[in-house]
Amino acid sequence: MPRIPRRKRSSEPQSPATPQTPSSSGGGQDVPAPDPVEGVRPLGPVDEGEVPPDAGRGPGAGGDWLPADEPAPFEEASAPPTSAPPADEAPTAHDAPAAHEGPTGQHEPEEEEPDTSRVSVVSEPGPEGEGDEFQWHTGTQRATGAPDAIEFVDVHKAFGRNKILRGLNMGIPEEKISMILGPSGTGKSVCIKHMVGLLYPDDGDVIVHGESVPSMADDELFAMRKKFGVLFQDGALFGSMNLYDNVAFPLRQHTDKGENEIADICNRRLREVGLADAGEKMPNELSGGMRKRAGFARALVLDPDIVLFDEPDSGLDPVRTALLCELIKEIHAENGGAYVVITHDIMSARRVAEHIAVLWKGRIVESGPAEELFDSDNAFVRQFLSGESQGPLGME
Repeated sequence: MPRIPRRKRSSEPQSPATPQTPSSSGGGQDVPAPDPVEGVRPLGPVDEGEVPPDAGRGPGAGGDWLPADEPAPFEEASAPPTSAPPADEAPTAHDAPAAHEGPTGQHEPEEEEPDTSRVSVVSEPGPEGEGDEFQWHTGTQRATGAPDAIEFVDVHKAFGRNKILRGLNMGIPEEKISMILGPSGTGKSVCIKHMVGLLYPDDGDVIVHGESVPSMADDELFAMRKKFGVLFQDGALFGSMNLYDNVAFPLRQHTDKGENEIADICNRRLREVGLADAGEKMPNELSGGMRKRAGFARALVLDPDIVLFDEPDSGLDPVRTALLCELIKEIHAENGGAYVVITHDIMSARRVAEHIAVLWKGRIVESGPAEELFDSDNAFVRQFLSGESQGPLGME
């Protein structure tokens, strides 16, 4: 049998290779694997127990092993190893980054959280009655030489938490034109509603001609209201009635007078206010000043002892305001009685007022004859009656 010559070994190291499988053309004979080269470890799957501790793992699948002294492919040897913090340790505030990337990729500073460890001290107003809230309210009531037709005695009135009248003491003298002046929202119109019994005080008393209004029974209250004539803002005429019927309404409602007598009274009052030829007109055909004068005529038809004017100059131009003030003086000189004008117009006060009460924060600052009030030393009274911007009253 002829002998098969052996393959000579090569002196050059060969690259590691997997053992050759029998070739289909080799006749089923096994070809021996070459001897391993020094320093090279075999590739291929290796059992877990045979993995040397100092070997480097490459990125290849199946656990391929590379020489221990060579870095794995695609791995930067210069990159330092990073270690993630343990799962049970949360990053502290010192480890948090100071900035984060915004939508444009640039670093943007993070918003600082407010420091809740510090306490901010804010000065708050003290309880009611403390401080200088009423330092200008001297409450001085100068003598007028006439008895009071209406008197407020320590009247308090609040709507919910909004306190309007806060211990009001005020007197309205007989046979004079009195004006209640004060900034907007100080309770001037609320005073009128207390006088006629539309509102009752929460505390205190309102006295009309010596009788307590809150203590009156309904019949007494209705009889007392006939003493009053009221000129509301904008006249408050009935839109479905002509001017004559508006003026005649109180006489038809509260008296037993015949139509002839009613006609005499209405025509006389319409002549006094300059509307003698306007009896057939409807309210929507009248100007603002004419509606005011028509309301004035209606307020006078019952010959009241007290006439209340709720801001009669509102909505009127200066000329018509002056004419209305002159009309009030003329009618009062002819009929007498206690006239109470609610306004904050200083020019109207200078024209017609004989007695002035200055109301602020639900109390009277000062009251008395008009000429004395215009010469008052009180800083608030002086500022308000002169219309100056400097003084105790601001935009609050």
